[in-house]
Amino acid sequence: MVDSPANPWLTIIGIGEDGLAGLSEASRKALAKAETVFGGERHLALAAAGSRGRAWPVPFDASAVLNCRGRPTVVLASGDPFWHGAGASLAEMLDGDEWIAHPAPSTFSLAAARLGWRLEATTCIGLHAAPFERLVPHLVRDAHIICLMRDAASVGDLANWLTERGWGASLIWTLEALGGPRENTDQHRVDLFAEEIAADLVAVAVWARGTQGIPRSSGLPDDLFVHDGQITKRPLRALALSALAPRPGERLWDIGAGSGSISVEWALCGGTAIAVEMREDRAANIRTNAASFGLAHRIAVVSARAPEAFATLDEPDSVFVGGGLDRAMFEAVWSRIAPGTRFVAHAVTLETEALLGQLHQQHGGELMRVEIAHAAPLGRYHAWEATRPVVQWSAVR
Repeated sequence: MVDSPANPWLTIIGIGEDGLAGLSEASRKALAKAETVFGGERHLALAAAGSRGRAWPVPFDASAVLNCRGRPTVVLASGDPFWHGAGASLAEMLDGDEWIAHPAPSTFSLAAARLGWRLEATTCIGLHAAPFERLVPHLVRDAHIICLMRDAASVGDLANWLTERGWGASLIWTLEALGGPRENTDQHRVDLFAEEIAADLVAVAVWARGTQGIPRSSGLPDDLFVHDGQITKRPLRALALSALAPRPGERLWDIGAGSGSISVEWALCGGTAIAVEMREDRAANIRTNAASFGLAHRIAVVSARAPEAFATLDEPDSVFVGGGLDRAMFEAVWSRIAPGTRFVAHAVTLETEALLGQLHQQHGGELMRVEIAHAAPLGRYHAWEATRPVVQWSAVR
């Protein structure tokens, strides 16, 4: 019999280490009724799913659940299925009347409760399917971070990773089987960590100590990036980002991205970036920089020539052209972007500077010429050494 909208066919249940005993009455009823129960091996054992159990494929694939559409089905997840769990992935593929969820306390909530940490002031992040570099934007002195881990062995790998990056003085707590009869919590100093952990669900909490982490202001030091000299230098990068005005969730086109430094700093503000770079060696540098900042999931690298690459790209909220702009490229971008899109271009050649002057007359916006000099040795003394002036034009479509 096919379930009606008043009786959703899919129930998403958060289950803890206390198994069936910790489930609500509604969760137990849905579990008893289900023809098929999906979950990890541990979840299925905790729920005593028996022959109805179907273990998740690796990597995760929700298509098997959709094949059960219309039949009573349960999906089991750890704690809160909508916090680094399968809940949102499933809900995005279903109508709202097809599913119902019964969450349990998340691992993050349980960990904060054991440690006495303010959850609203704690970074909560899933590292069970993500590289450790995902921590980079969050590692600042005295930060409190709770991480879900892939397995017990990965905890030692994380301790080594933190130590290599100057965070060896941090404190780390291993939190095993939280909320169950085998729960165990232990504290260590990161650079002294050397413990065998049981093969149970493992979360770790880190109190970051040691170094400073990356600054949160625009214009990061140039030496943080891998580059071949093709990089928007620190002061000009800060000016460009100010005009680009990044906001969380917005998308940037970084055209002729070079090292990808603009894309990286945009993504650090919570947005996503598409870095267009025709030279494969520089595209490789962008990928390296994105990975080292933990932003590979936010920066897509398109190794192609502009403007041919634009046709297949998702629409941006801002566009940056760091060099090489000509009339044809401008028209290709300007005709493709929506009203309200911010456009910023830099020029170092007289020809491009003249073009930006024309564009300023036609479309308005702000035109500025920036000249920067740095102190440099001159014999026994020092003198100003000027860099090439840069013209920046910024406008809204």
